[in-house]
Amino acid sequence: MRMERLVVPLLSLLALIWAVAQTMAGVFFERELTRAIADLQARGELLIYRSEVDNGWLASRGVLHVSPLLDNGWHIDIPYRARHGIFDTYLDGTLQPHPDEGKAVVSGGQSLHWKARYHMLAGTFDGALELPPIELRQHGSRLEMKGGRVAFRGGFGDWQVRARLEAVRLMDGKRRFEGGPFVLESRYAYTQGAHHFSQHDHLRLSNLRWIQPDLTLAAGEVTLSSMTTLDESELRVHSELDLGQIYAAGEVLLAGSVSAELSRLKADALRALFHQLRHQTTTRQGASAQELADNLRWLMKDSPRLDILDVNIDSPMLGASLTGSGVMVFDTEGLEELDPLALSTNAERTRWWNQVDGDFLWRNSPPMAALWLGLPLGTQELQFDVVSGQLRVNGRPLPDVLHWR
Repeated sequence: MRMERLVVPLLSLLALIWAVAQTMAGVFFERELTRAIADLQARGELLIYRSEVDNGWLASRGVLHVSPLLDNGWHIDIPYRARHGIFDTYLDGTLQPHPDEGKAVVSGGQSLHWKARYHMLAGTFDGALELPPIELRQHGSRLEMKGGRVAFRGGFGDWQVRARLEAVRLMDGKRRFEGGPFVLESRYAYTQGAHHFSQHDHLRLSNLRWIQPDLTLAAGEVTLSSMTTLDESELRVHSELDLGQIYAAGEVLLAGSVSAELSRLKADALRALFHQLRHQTTTRQGASAQELADNLRWLMKDSPRLDILDVNIDSPMLGASLTGSGVMVFDTEGLEELDPLALSTNAERTRWWNQVDGDFLWRNSPPMAALWLGLPLGTQELQFDVVSGQLRVNGRPLPDVLHWR
């Protein structure tokens, strides 16, 4: 009899615990989703917001809207449904891209479906999007992607993405570029509000071919790695390009690698610039041209620097190689007199180029290069110097025939 008296209270207690757990699962999921959206948007490149939100204690639903900050030509709608469990929330939905006007998306009658899971105790998400064949057309050009997969995982402060496209083909008249698979691996780590962040990307392009009536190029694998870091003072971008071997007419045309680093872009100016552009886009109010120009000049205030850390490219077909290193620095003297909003004009581009100083040392240069530059055939090294935008080679002005400005 005593046991029977305990059954109802015990069941009631268990039901209460379950209801509270379900409610907390929904609350934690909503908190983490809201924070993830805010953090991804704080990075600066994307605008993200939600509509049709319906939060329930058993299930939630809504639509995510994603668009680029600097281009209103396309956007993506992501309807989602979340089913809350005691420890995990299961999500699924579709991805609906809306490209620029004049483009068509063909998915072979298939939708872009995705699934994900939120782990309440760990506060992390993981999920995947299966990509069916997609075709884009615009102005006589056609881009075909033969399916793939995008997987993601992470939580506050640390996200990882791995994307794979099985095959890609771009056709423009008689010219064609194709290859595959293409694999991108990316990791993004950040602090609250993306005030500081680092992002490591590794892109691997396999089985590449460029075909046109008079030329065919082929490459086994080309890789590009980059590390982007925003700290308290500057934005730095370190990149490494490995060409592998590029073939033409059955012979190796190019092989080798290049590494470079862009640094000293002022961090506070970049944050202010993204804040201004995001405010302009969300409020539909035109930004002050003067404020925009001031922020762009502020971005350059610490004399941005491009270090060409190492160039090591060989061409067995041409019997030449390029090995060297160098640096280019932007001189900020007279910066306030420059107009970054007028860079579409040749005159303003010339004024900006005249602020550049730098040098590049080409080691073991081929005799033919020295001949082209009007130097003795026995010249072993070519020292390129840029002083206030003027290029000199081994102390001599560049021959007039080689001037590009």
